[in-house]
Amino acid sequence: MGDAVVVEQLDGELANWDPSFTRQVLGRMWPLLRLYFRAEVRGLGLMPRSGGALVVCNHSGGMLTPDVSIFGPAFYAEFGYERPLYTLAHYGIFIAPWGPLLPRLGVVHASPKAARAALDAGAVVLVFPGGDYDAYRPTSRRNAIDFDGRTGYARTAIETGVPIVPMVSIGAQETQFFLGRGTRFAHLLGLNKIRMEILPVTVGLPFGLTVTVPPNLPLPSKIVMEVLEPVDPAAFGRHPDVDEVDTHVRRVMQRALNRLSRQRRLPILG
Repeated sequence: MGDAVVVEQLDGELANWDPSFTRQVLGRMWPLLRLYFRAEVRGLGLMPRSGGALVVCNHSGGMLTPDVSIFGPAFYAEFGYERPLYTLAHYGIFIAPWGPLLPRLGVVHASPKAARAALDAGAVVLVFPGGDYDAYRPTSRRNAIDFDGRTGYARTAIETGVPIVPMVSIGAQETQFFLGRGTRFAHLLGLNKIRMEILPVTVGLPFGLTVTVPPNLPLPSKIVMEVLEPVDPAAFGRHPDVDEVDTHVRRVMQRALNRLSRQRRLPILG
């Protein structure tokens, strides 16, 4: 199946991906991000050259997470804009004024159905299993892989037969100080009923101490993202166990993040 055919076979948000628009937006953003965060994306040569793949990454940086904006340009520079990259995202980011534009960039509402449809068509899907729970992990645990027990990504990879491509990101959790997720307060206020499981407390510039909003501007921490060796679910037997696959992926990611952490000399400066 040719990569150029992928989008034609999809519907809904997936069909809205616009390679020309994506090229235009990312082309303007990437030089600024590369300069500000001294951003690096390593290991792209390990990515499968064609076909569906599920890229699994830790999520960092809170509300203004730079993960996708850094990985996207590097991915398209390697594979070209004929191969779509879809990012599964929490519904909350679509509430922003620019929300309607996100599907044109390949950012779609997170759901197993959307992931399976894109993977079955041969697309690459980027997922952050830990979501906002991971993105707001305390700075004291900035180098911990924590998906909050979410294993749906492993089930999706097993069901679709695609490789899982682990990827780790370091540095974005130093763009401000993350004091706590505020999970208990969110539940006390009943925010979990509208799918808001956390009420994070952060410290940064220019607003100082904030509770979720307004978001502080990120400090220019050096950010490195590294693609790791793909994991084939079929290697776990004819009927792979979801928890076993998840445990292996998280273990591989934690080892890589520990290695990157040892290479950093100073917080923020990298």
